[in-house]
Amino acid sequence: MDAHAGPDAPLFEAMIVPHRSLSPRGLRILIAAICGFSALTVLRFWLIGAWPVAGFSVVEIGLAVFLLRLNAKRARASEFVLLTEDGLRIRRTDMHGNREEQTLSAAWLNVLLVERQGRVPALLLSNRDTKVEVAASLGEDEKRDLAEALRDALDRLRHPRFDNPQLREE
Repeated sequence: MDAHAGPDAPLFEAMIVPHRSLSPRGLRILIAAICGFSALTVLRFWLIGAWPVAGFSVVEIGLAVFLLRLNAKRARASEFVLLTEDGLRIRRTDMHGNREEQTLSAAWLNVLLVERQGRVPALLLSNRDTKVEVAASLGEDEKRDLAEALRDALDRLRHPRFDNPQLREE
């Protein structure tokens, strides 16, 4: 333990953000490609006399663009987990930028990985009568790594190792 560390000094911190593989530029390129290929398909059907396909194609393109933009907007969401001697703070930011913060006492905190049939396990932080799920956007391997890191940090908090220079063997 560091002699200069106070109760607010971070013992563990993690920023959890949903994985998104497309940059804003990549999203624009993808939307342009979808629109271009759809326009070519509509043109082909229009030329053979099947013009009603154009209406369905416009709805299809609109839905695809809406869902892609919604997915990109959800990438703004995040969770910040901070463990200090005072407790564990969870700060969530939704896709609109609204923040919500919750604090759990570290004294009774347990890290639970709840297996679910056919699904990614849930990572729960349990504190007596309170259970909070964190890292819902992570995959199975990332959740297992996060759970292990949190358990290690809690173990270091509960069982500190003091370094006394006088007791060192030289």
